[in-house]
Amino acid sequence: MEDKRITDIKNLKSFNFEHLVEIMALLRSPAGCPWDKEQTHESIKQYMIEEAYEVLETIEACDDAKFMDELGDLLLQIVFHAQIAKERGSFGISDVIANVCRKMIIRHIHVFGEASADNPAQALSNWESVKRREKGHDTHTQSLKDIPPHMPALMRSLKVQKKASLVGFDWDRVDDAMLKVDEELCELKDACENGEHGKLNEEIGDLLFAVVNVARFLKVEPEFALKSTIEKFIQRFDYIERMADKPLEQMTLGEMDVLWNEAKGSFSGQNDE
Repeated sequence: MEDKRITDIKNLKSFNFEHLVEIMALLRSPAGCPWDKEQTHESIKQYMIEEAYEVLETIEACDDAKFMDELGDLLLQIVFHAQIAKERGSFGISDVIANVCRKMIIRHIHVFGEASADNPAQALSNWESVKRREKGHDTHTQSLKDIPPHMPALMRSLKVQKKASLVGFDWDRVDDAMLKVDEELCELKDACENGEHGKLNEEIGDLLFAVVNVARFLKVEPEFALKSTIEKFIQRFDYIERMADKPLEQMTLGEMDVLWNEAKGSFSGQNDE
């Protein structure tokens, strides 16, 4: 006989957040889904990352229908983790919501408290100050170390630089940041010319970090900028392969470069390189 809760849910004509929580609880119940019942925080953690990236794709595509759908998938992962935590007696989705509400009120002291913020920079400074107190950070370095090491390196670089800039450790102008890129590129060239292969990893890292600094000054997200360039490269490479009159392996670099330049002129909205 079908569980009455399942029947009731199945017959609903509209849904709210509580119904989503109940559906997940049912899926994890004895009458639920064999796959859902055996999952753990560890086994489903990769789906959180995948769903977040799929949300980003729909934002870039300006597709509201898919955007709504992917936000739902991401929300499902949060509810899934909260249900697993509830079953092991740790916390539930209500605790998650209450905690984030308290956090928003406490950290927005310029809205709910006595502090003031006349611009986004001041608001961010207030947020970081409260956050450091919450986490018991006695030094600004602790705030840098608190940024997750498994975050994509370009994104982590940007966050580290932003936090350091809050205490004035920053260039005055973007031109200074660009000069640092030139300096790091020269050091990389020197390492190559001098055969210092052991330094190449360090020098390339320094160069990338300097480029991220320039992106920060120009208010460009380096992770998304590089993603866009990768897609552009694939599109132009595809053009070369489709237009070539022989296999790529049999072409010279010069022949491929001619088609590459044709591809640059064929796609509107692309920046020349």
